[in-house]
Amino acid sequence: MKLIVGLGNPGDEYKNTRHNVGFMVLDIFSSSGEWQKKFDGLYKIETISGQKVMLLKPTTYMNLSGNSVRKAMQYYDILVEDILVIQDDIDIEFGNYKLKKNSSFGGHNGIKSIISSIGTDSFARLKVGISHAKSANTVPYVLGKFSKQELLFFLENTQTFQNIITSFIEEGIDRTMNKYN
Repeated sequence: MKLIVGLGNPGDEYKNTRHNVGFMVLDIFSSSGEWQKKFDGLYKIETISGQKVMLLKPTTYMNLSGNSVRKAMQYYDILVEDILVIQDDIDIEFGNYKLKKNSSFGGHNGIKSIISSIGTDSFARLKVGISHAKSANTVPYVLGKFSKQELLFFLENTQTFQNIITSFIEEGIDRTMNKYN
C-alpha cells in the first residue's frame, strides 16, 4: 500500500493558506468519496492504477503531523519507500516544485515531526513552492492566505501535481524524480 500525506492545519481559519498546500493538493487529487476519521487525521483508501493507496491529512496541526503518519504506517504496515509527503516550501518560488527523498527537515516543522516519529528521513517529498518575502516574518507568511491571483494560478496548475502523485504510485520516487525534477 502507498501512503500519500498532505500536510496542513485543520480548521476553516487555515483554508487556502500557504501552509495548507498539502491538504489542497490531496483535496484536488481525490474529489470523490468522503474522508474518514482515524489515525489522528482524515483519510481515504482508493485504488489507483491497480494499487491500494491511502490518502492522509493529519489533523494534529503541523507540528505533530508525525504521530498521524506513524499510526497509519503501523496499522497498514506501510514501508517508508511507499510514502510521499506533500509539503509547502518557502525556499522554492511560487509555482515551482521539487521532488526529494533522503532529505533533512529544512526548517519545516511538519517534516521534522514525521522524521522524529518514524525514525528516518528517507521518505519521498513533493515540495510545493510558496516563495517567501525575505523581509516578512515566516510564521505569519506561511499561515497567510494565498492572494486570489496565486490561488487561481495554483488551481489552474494542479494537473502537474496529480501527474506526479500518479507517477509515484505507478513507478516510485526515483523514476518520478527523473521525469519531473
